[in-house]
Amino acid sequence: MIRAAAALQWTRATRYDGCVTPGVKRIAVLGSTGSIGRQALDVIRQLPGRFEVVALAAGRNVDELCRQVIEFSPAYVWSENDSLPLRDALAVTGTEWLPMAEMAAAPNVDLLLVATAGAAGLLPTLTALEAGRPVAIANKEALVMAGHLVRGAMARGGGDLRPVDSEHSAIWQCLWGEDGHEIRRILLTASGGAFRDFNRDQLAAVTAEQALNHPTWKMGPKITVDSATLMNKGMETIEAMWLFDVPMEKVEVITHRESIIHSLVEFSDGSVKAQLGLPDMRLPIQLALSYPERMPVPPAPPLDLASIGTLHFGAPDIRRFPCLSLAMAAGRSGGTMPAVMAAADEVAVANFLAGGLGFLDIPAVIEKVMDSHDPVSEPGLDAVLEADAWARKAASEASRAVMA
Repeated sequence: MIRAAAALQWTRATRYDGCVTPGVKRIAVLGSTGSIGRQALDVIRQLPGRFEVVALAAGRNVDELCRQVIEFSPAYVWSENDSLPLRDALAVTGTEWLPMAEMAAAPNVDLLLVATAGAAGLLPTLTALEAGRPVAIANKEALVMAGHLVRGAMARGGGDLRPVDSEHSAIWQCLWGEDGHEIRRILLTASGGAFRDFNRDQLAAVTAEQALNHPTWKMGPKITVDSATLMNKGMETIEAMWLFDVPMEKVEVITHRESIIHSLVEFSDGSVKAQLGLPDMRLPIQLALSYPERMPVPPAPPLDLASIGTLHFGAPDIRRFPCLSLAMAAGRSGGTMPAVMAAADEVAVANFLAGGLGFLDIPAVIEKVMDSHDPVSEPGLDAVLEADAWARKAASEASRAVMA
């Protein structure tokens, strides 16, 4: 787990005149063509000489991956689509084809950024942690599906997790120098998504195009829909439980429209810390890559609270957005239930984006799958993956029944 009071010592650093001058960090980026992956590469471009991209992995966006390969000349590449243009790019740069799990443990990788969507990020995360690598994690499913396995891999291998999500990065920063046992509450902030002011009738008519128009953040399609249903925030409560070693009862969600306060921590004496910043994912990405150093990236506009004026807070409406309570219930149940919930959500969201399911059908499918699952209390990796596969099949069947 992340130790609140412990600063990571990067052994590649060299000390000069009382200052730490780091060497070049060698980064593997999994999910390099997605929103987080592209923004991470943008951060790396803004800091020449500080990072080297040694591995890239992506899904089916081969055109973007080819451009990245030509630009960064990584040692390793993997893609779901082994196309001729990609093979040509690899031939030009001399790049080796390597599966993601092997990238994660490669000796010339100093830090793994896991920005893939879905279950694909789990095995590379476990592999890197077992090998003692730090992992900058933007993949929710790895912790949601198998947080107990992730923590076990950290304990055995000595690797550490650095959260990339803005909310968990905020909590991480609030806990620097603090004793984790003094946490009274973790308060995760939620913008409320694209439909925070919609009633149930309006939600029933929501289209995929509307759902992809987030009011604050620019993200990939799946996570944008999850933000609209509040499933994303529900998954974040499970992530917080594993990242910061707290029970679910200590994790709460509050709505905050402006996305300026990214999360808060209340301590046993009643003191509350918050981390504030403009809604720009490059900031938590950069911190996860550069920790324990804070690096300036031009242009970095200052936070002007006077011009913002007012910050708003409220309680989430679980009746309108039941995905939040479904996710938190899965977290409290534990075992294989979170993996089942996450897999069912992935299938339901994909069917919604394809036009087959309605917006309110998403939680209905997830609830039906969860209700029919008999969770395994302390699953190993095989049991987690079996539960994931079972839930995908059950969610597909439930979706077809709704669409019939």
